[in-house]
Amino acid sequence: MASSTGSDAGSGSGPTPGPCPGSGPGSGSGGRSGRRLGRRLTQLYVGLLLYGASIGLMVRSGLGLPPWDVLHQGVARHTGLSIGTVSICAGAAVLLLWVPIRQRPGLGTVSNVVLVGLSMDATVWLAPEPRSLAVRIPVLTVAVVLNGAATGLYIAARFGPGPRDGLMTGLHRVTGRSVRLVRTGIEAAVLLSGLLLGGTAGAGTVVYALGIGPLAQLFLRVFALPDERARAAGVPPGGSDPGGSRVVARGTADGGRRRAWWRGGAILRR
Repeated sequence: MASSTGSDAGSGSGPTPGPCPGSGPGSGSGGRSGRRLGRRLTQLYVGLLLYGASIGLMVRSGLGLPPWDVLHQGVARHTGLSIGTVSICAGAAVLLLWVPIRQRPGLGTVSNVVLVGLSMDATVWLAPEPRSLAVRIPVLTVAVVLNGAATGLYIAARFGPGPRDGLMTGLHRVTGRSVRLVRTGIEAAVLLSGLLLGGTAGAGTVVYALGIGPLAQLFLRVFALPDERARAAGVPPGGSDPGGSRVVARGTADGGRRRAWWRGGAILRR
């Protein structure tokens, strides 16, 4: 809260009247903080639900899944569990791997584990399975674009990385290996395991791999919070966000260099 006593103006025999209630420089900051938190929470949960829905649509298209979901589908086929349930169990198991590498989960991390799987199952249950390739291709296209939008929504909310990407960044920090090498190694391993278990990889897997990076970068800019837009433009934001991790989707003021959006504590896809 702003102090109710102002500094002396210099001259004058009487006491300097304090500012009227609500007129100080700190007035309204609580309201702005509340609105920003509300927007961040909305982005987080809408993004996670849409992310699960997009994977459910990819399942329905039958044209291939992202690497982790190839594994989830393969395990589901051998256990009788739904793919969403397997996703939740896998996310919880990956979180346990955070302990030895000292990663800290956030609200977004825990929410990710639960909501993506539930949304995925709901979409698979509600969406009819297209029979014609002329329908399956548009369904896949919509799913990949929706996944990019969902990624931009919940990453920009800055509530912590998803369990799988937290594992990646943790291993990057502990081993000193590049993010690209660590991510490629992890996703190659889970993709191969999923294929061996009967998961579906195909054209959709390739389209997703090629398209998700540019789409995520685009939607990160679209859904960036106002202070992040100001920072990207080199303008100091009006306030700080204690505990929030940074997402840098464009060149920043420090030399105008483009920073990889997975670095520096950025929140990542799943």
